[in-house]
Amino acid sequence: MTTLAPPAPTARRAPWRIAWASMIGTSLEQFDFYLYAYFSAFFVGPLFFEPLGPAGAALASFSTIAVSFVIRPVGALVFGHMGDRRGRRATLLWTVSLMGVATGLIGLLPTYAQAGWLGAIGLVLLRLVQGVSLGGEWGGSVLLATEHARPVRRAFYAAIPQLGSPIGSILSAAVFIVLSLTLPEAAMASWGWRLPFFLAIPLLLVSLYLRRSIEETPEFLRMAREGRRDRTPVRDMLRTRPMALLVAIAAAQLGIGSYALMNTYTMNYGAEVLGFPYMQLLTAATIGALLQLVTVPLFGALAARTGSALVVGVGAAGTALIALPMYALLGSATFSVLVAMMVIGGILPTMSWAALGGLMSDLFPGSFRTSALSFAYAVAATVSGFVPLLTGVLGTATGQAWWHPAAVLIALSLVTLAAAIAAGRRDARR
Repeated sequence: MTTLAPPAPTARRAPWRIAWASMIGTSLEQFDFYLYAYFSAFFVGPLFFEPLGPAGAALASFSTIAVSFVIRPVGALVFGHMGDRRGRRATLLWTVSLMGVATGLIGLLPTYAQAGWLGAIGLVLLRLVQGVSLGGEWGGSVLLATEHARPVRRAFYAAIPQLGSPIGSILSAAVFIVLSLTLPEAAMASWGWRLPFFLAIPLLLVSLYLRRSIEETPEFLRMAREGRRDRTPVRDMLRTRPMALLVAIAAAQLGIGSYALMNTYTMNYGAEVLGFPYMQLLTAATIGALLQLVTVPLFGALAARTGSALVVGVGAAGTALIALPMYALLGSATFSVLVAMMVIGGILPTMSWAALGGLMSDLFPGSFRTSALSFAYAVAATVSGFVPLLTGVLGTATGQAWWHPAAVLIALSLVTLAAAIAAGRRDARR
């Protein structure tokens, strides 16, 4: 008796093509997010919260970052339910549209000098929309990539959407670097800061085209055909896998929190406290992000061979070990040392970031996997969203002691390390 080999994937279902489309959409989401992170580090306080003074405006600026994180679990529940009931692809069309439109509108907001507190109110509302969008984006994007791939390759394809973070960081930093080099400082503060936000609209159109051109995942189509779609995915997720949710939330702390610490707080801290020119900080962060274009897929391939939990754990342990030496050097760093810090300090957290999607996907069944991944990631992001604000409070309380950002980075690393160990044990029991 002969057996028939499974049909080769069509062009619309080729895993690399799906992963590419998924990564492009995530890059847009992350471009919009990091665009605001750089924007908040240098411009939000003076433009929208001027009456609060330099320190108060800086804290208010970081608070607008936290606001978008707080609302993420709401977006995760809404879009997670949609992803498990109506499909991963349809959900991602909604999330990327919300993000693109909200980001473009930020570029139209009036400053405090133009309309008082009206601009700040509008800024907070649009940040809420961005947070709702991001709440549903990551889980659906990872599943769109992994559920088209063979099981043995899923950890690798789960890493591809993670490239969206360094790509978004590179593009947003590059935009600000170019504008800063071509526009006088007064023009940048007056109207030049608006231009990057308008770029979200053409990028949105490209992302929508790519995501509309691909098919729904075979796993979801199979569940729909067999009548196995979960009617209450969120309830069943909370009822049947509460410990897995806690593990997933903890595992994401370093991957998300280190970005918030390095790309937002350290940027502001380096400029305001240590006196680095912000162009040097942007350039160093961009060089570090460029390296991740290579390390993320490499760590994804490593996770496919050795296990996602192991890669996440090694990255977390290594980050905890280098945190104190890294920040000890920062106070007296030259530009070359600053670049080295961004490169070395980015490699180990990137291990945990690259393998995160694979670790989380292994924890949950397909019937409520979108809800679970989206919710766990959103809750983790909500906690991490307060990292710049809490690190700033710690810095104020310690008189800007050199070690205060390192203490936060070590705490994030230890939480993720414990989660990776727990996830590895769950895998071993299967």
